[in-house]
Amino acid sequence: MITSIWKAIRNGQIDPVYVITGTESYFIEKTLDLLKTKLTDGEPEFINFDLDEVPVDYVIEEADTIPFFSDRKLIIAKNASFLKAAERGKEKIDHNLKALEAWLENPPSSSVTVFVAPYEKLDERKKITKLIKQHAVMVEAKALQANDLEVWVQHEAKQFGKHIEKSSAQRLIEMAGTNLTLLSSEIEKMSLYLGAEEEITDELIVQMTARTLEQDAFKMLQAYLDGNISEALSVYYDLIRQKEEPVALTALLASQIRFMVHVYYLQKKGYHAQQISKQLKAHPYRVKLLVEKRQQIPEQRLLEVLNDLAEIDLQLKTQSGNRERILEFFLMKRKQARKAGMAQ
Repeated sequence: MITSIWKAIRNGQIDPVYVITGTESYFIEKTLDLLKTKLTDGEPEFINFDLDEVPVDYVIEEADTIPFFSDRKLIIAKNASFLKAAERGKEKIDHNLKALEAWLENPPSSSVTVFVAPYEKLDERKKITKLIKQHAVMVEAKALQANDLEVWVQHEAKQFGKHIEKSSAQRLIEMAGTNLTLLSSEIEKMSLYLGAEEEITDELIVQMTARTLEQDAFKMLQAYLDGNISEALSVYYDLIRQKEEPVALTALLASQIRFMVHVYYLQKKGYHAQQISKQLKAHPYRVKLLVEKRQQIPEQRLLEVLNDLAEIDLQLKTQSGNRERILEFFLMKRKQARKAGMAQ
């Protein structure tokens, strides 16, 4: 567990070699920050290497060199691609893995070397992968699953001495997105604002959370598809006041529609949420929101909206004048169609 490794680092139990694997940048950076914090006796010595640019020999040589200003130096070797599967001849650098294998048998205690492999999987068949797993502390920086994300938000709030209900955690994720660094920043900001108070409420989240363009566009589209045109127009007017371009907004809406079509298609095929997120390379929470939605939009309706957005995109790129009106009329057209249907 990554938390037990962090606890050991905080307690000063630091090993000579670490390997961080996985795609969650928040966990990668937090692990590196913890090591930097604990290795700041004297004048800190932090050395960075990009293994897409230099051979691993440079890392070995630096690790074997005695530090000048501190007891232990920190060496960070990013993009350790020799640990993942790769096509022959496609490697950017020819790494001396024999030298690395020998070095791993007895790494120096005067340095802490961290290999960062930001990939979903390592190639377990490789000798170097098997050997490095024997001699290094393996830190898994995997992206959280949908349900784990809500639990993580609650745990993060607890770190700041605050409490947040699961429903409020969901609201925060829906507003701020699934980026853990951003979520942590929002939780810290609200915790400072609360002072001695403990509860992070829905009202506080709505009041203080910085909204992203993607989240606002998703909210606008969802309101439009649900027939809540007043809400869709309200979000749209806010975005226009923030100087967002109608062309960019149209592209975001179309991208979200295509994503919904793909999710519902795979769901009909029998895929569950985790399989869909892996297939589409999307965050599990984003898929969960659509899969768990009680009233899914019919596929035909989604394709009609996608076709309308293609026409809007063409108009925005070929017509002059007040372009904000074009997307506004698109949103209002749904309202007029609903009124006509009710009149009949």
